Amino acid sequence: MRGTATKMEKPVPRQLPALPRWFTGRDAELARLDQALTTEPEEDPLPRGSSSGTPASATVMISAIGGAGGTGKTWLALAWAHHHLDRFADGQLFVDLRGFSPTQEPMASEVAVRGFLDALGIDSGRIPADLDAQAALYRTLVAGRRMLIVLDNAATADQIVPLLPGSPTCTVLVTGRTRLASLIDRHGTRHLTLDVLDRTEARALLAARLGASRAAAEPAAVDELVELCGGYPLALSIAARNAATRPGLPLAEVAGELRELGLQVLDHDSDPAASLPTVLSWSLRRLTDEQRTVFALLGIAPGPDTTLPAVIALTGLPPARARKALSALEEASLLERRPHGRYAMHDLIRAYATTTAHDLPGDLRETALVRVMDFHLHTAHAADRLLDPHRHLLKAPDPPVAGVHPHPLPDAAAAIAWLEVEHATLLATQRAAVALSRHHVVWHLARTLDTFHLRRALLRDALAAWRAAVDAAAHLSDPAARSLAHRFLGRVCSRLGLHEEATCNLNRAIDLAKRHRDLTGQAHTHQALAAAWERRGDDRRALDHARHALDLYRTLDHQEWEADALNLVGWYAARLSEFDTALDHCRGALALHRRHRHPDGEAAALDSLGFIAHHTGEHWKAVKRYHRALTIFRSLGNTYEVADTLDHLGHPHAALGQHDQARKAWQEALELYRQQGRGDAAARVRRQLDGLGSAMQSIRPSGAGETT
Repeated sequence: MRGTATKMEKPVPRQLPALPRWFTGRDAELARLDQALTTEPEEDPLPRGSSSGTPASATVMISAIGGAGGTGKTWLALAWAHHHLDRFADGQLFVDLRGFSPTQEPMASEVAVRGFLDALGIDSGRIPADLDAQAALYRTLVAGRRMLIVLDNAATADQIVPLLPGSPTCTVLVTGRTRLASLIDRHGTRHLTLDVLDRTEARALLAARLGASRAAAEPAAVDELVELCGGYPLALSIAARNAATRPGLPLAEVAGELRELGLQVLDHDSDPAASLPTVLSWSLRRLTDEQRTVFALLGIAPGPDTTLPAVIALTGLPPARARKALSALEEASLLERRPHGRYAMHDLIRAYATTTAHDLPGDLRETALVRVMDFHLHTAHAADRLLDPHRHLLKAPDPPVAGVHPHPLPDAAAAIAWLEVEHATLLATQRAAVALSRHHVVWHLARTLDTFHLRRALLRDALAAWRAAVDAAAHLSDPAARSLAHRFLGRVCSRLGLHEEATCNLNRAIDLAKRHRDLTGQAHTHQALAAAWERRGDDRRALDHARHALDLYRTLDHQEWEADALNLVGWYAARLSEFDTALDHCRGALALHRRHRHPDGEAAALDSLGFIAHHTGEHWKAVKRYHRALTIFRSLGNTYEVADTLDHLGHPHAALGQHDQARKAWQEALELYRQQGRGDAAARVRRQLDGLGSAMQSIRPSGAGETT
């Protein structure tokens, strides 16, 4: 009997898990997935000259979503998939490959392929035993069909390759914690790195989980939770769960608990998937022992980020192995490579790394910290010598430990650039040295950073550094180091208007110097006291201290220091209207500074001579001298003195009726004063701008030539 065979319909698998209920935000990432996964093949041709034998129309559209555990990779993939179900009318396949599982090994490709074949309706008797044959059958079944395949939580490219369809009608989404480099290289995968949520998205997630009314009732607490969680989706979800399960507890208390206990609050004893530390620990399983050690040491290394040279010092590894370890951590989404060769961790990942460091031997941790401290100290010391080679060097730091080499800095510009990018790390290094009682490192870092701090007007940072150095100096045997620490602390206190603390420290410094017959320390402290009394409004007392400093420097026969003191005496004489004395001393200072090629001192002397010229009616000469001083200060990056000289420059311009030039100088000075936190100076310049055109008197806000 003739008849027609009934064509069996192909099964249409619908394996996607439900749309995540609390999914919020990620608009930019969803848009990037749209762009990566919906481009027509003919719009993405191979480059001309490509040696590949596969035409562009056969390219499989794949996007790998990478990121550390708990960043919401699966949620993003599922959200995108559910938003575009209409594009995959022939079905959706989903498999959790268990690449990072708390209890199980990664799923074998054979198991995953077999599951797909079952979903596609293949009778078990028809499934071949060989993996290659199974993969070929799978590709045959999905060929020409509009299907989505989601390969979640992948561990390796080898695990994924047998699951890739050969048809351009299929779309594949891969999630995993590693970048799967060969998948990108061999199969044209578009890679999407998933970062943390931004503030708006994080607030929206908390509001969705807690209820809009509860979140709106405590906006400050919500903001603190967002800040403490750093936008990390799993951390936010755990915090929200802690709050939701305790509805009577104010959110401020939930935030306070997280602030106080940190990762402990984000842990869970019985449910590994609900514990951020446990989820992060799964990423370490595929690392080598050496890579896990590097990860742990990065957790305790001082500073918000790091560089390859610092990591070489920290770990003691050869450069090639250190670089390989960093690449492995970056590949595992535990470390982020940023521009200019810098590496950083999310705060919560770093906190977890710090906990893993406790499992390392204590001597290994301390040795690593000593090495990286020496690296930063000696590089900073070299930078400081480039910035101010004329500065008196009381004592050089002890040599670095064996195998540690400072980062090479060819010139002053490179030194400034390095200090700027490493500044936060250097401050953190000093704090770490305090914790380890490495008192000489604490002292030397304060001294080494001082020139940079003063030129950049980072006075609060200088204050903290010198307070730590004074405490450290009490443990040092060198009385000159103790005297210097009190002197420099007094100087920065004076600049910040902390006059009582300034005077107390400067008097302590001069007492120590006298007790130990340290003429150099006495001279330097008299110079600092001169500037301190000027700021307190007593120019006559300031002049007395400047003369004491000058006499001592002449006794010591040190012409560069003598030049500084000459300028100070001239400056205070000018403020007291003793202009003949002032001119004689400042000219002598300028000649000595030029002879010894001391640009900071030369600029300070020019500034003083500009003040004298203005107050003796030679306004054109004053403008000329101020401009020359400005050129030098700018070339040195000394923004503190640039602000003062701009302030001074406006006065002769105003006296000459050049109001536009005066306004330009004062507006720039005002902006610098505001940036530097110098409120009194900013208020004075604001009044000068408001009263431009009126008769004005120059007022010097700080001592000239205060360099030692």
